[in-house]
Order: sequence, then structure tokens, then C-alpha cells
Amino acid sequence: MKELSVLVCDDTELVRTQLRETLASIGVQTIIEAKDGSEAVSLCRELNPDLVFMDIIMPNKDGIAALKEIVQINPGIKVIMTSSCSQQSHLRKALYLGAYTFIQKPISEIVIRDILYKYLDENTKTTTKV
Repeated sequence: MKELSVLVCDDTELVRTQLRETLASIGVQTIIEAKDGSEAVSLCRELNPDLVFMDIIMPNKDGIAALKEIVQINPGIKVIMTSSCSQQSHLRKALYLGAYTFIQKPISEIVIRDILYKYLDENTKTTTKV
């Protein structure tokens, strides 16, 4: 997990802190934080993280608008959309626009761990084939 870089984007500081602490406890050492979609887009452009955990409902630029820009910057980036509301329209739109997956808040460590291991497994298979 040491080489993995993860961006956590949520307008709620408590959620960012919980995600950061969970990722660190799993072994992720490079954790970047953004408080809104605009900041997330800028950080993705500048730092090119491997994974992004992004809230959908945020001020300034919501997660859907940020997702559109982020996948244009890096089509291979994996964006995991998070939300406390379970509106199917948000889920469908996020997945259509290229989200890696969608998870419901509150986010458990088990769910985060599963996503990280799935990503690492897929990434290992991709690099092994080359």
C-alpha cells in the first residue's frame, strides 16, 4: 500500500479525518485531502493520485462535476463516489461518467479495504500482462 496515493474529497472535515485515519491504518502512506470538487480537480491535475474517494453533494463544485473533469485529466484514475443519500439518479450518473464504484456513508473499514485490494489486484494483473 505504500506506493498507493489516495485523494479524499469531502466537504465535511470529520468525514475526511475518518477516511484518512482508516486509509492510514490499512497502510496507505500518501493521503491527500480536498474540501470540494474544485480543489479535488486541481489536486488530481497536480498530483495524479491512484484513487479518489469523492462525496457527491458538496458546495462550489459537486462530485459529479468534478468526476467529469477528473476523468478527462486522467481516464485511468479510479474515482469512488460516496454519499449519505441513496438517490439512484446520482449513482447511475456517476457510474455512467466513469466512476469506479459507489459506496454509501458511513463508510466502513472493510469496504475501503476491499476497494483497495480490488484496485491493487487489477493493477497487478495489468502490469503483469505487459
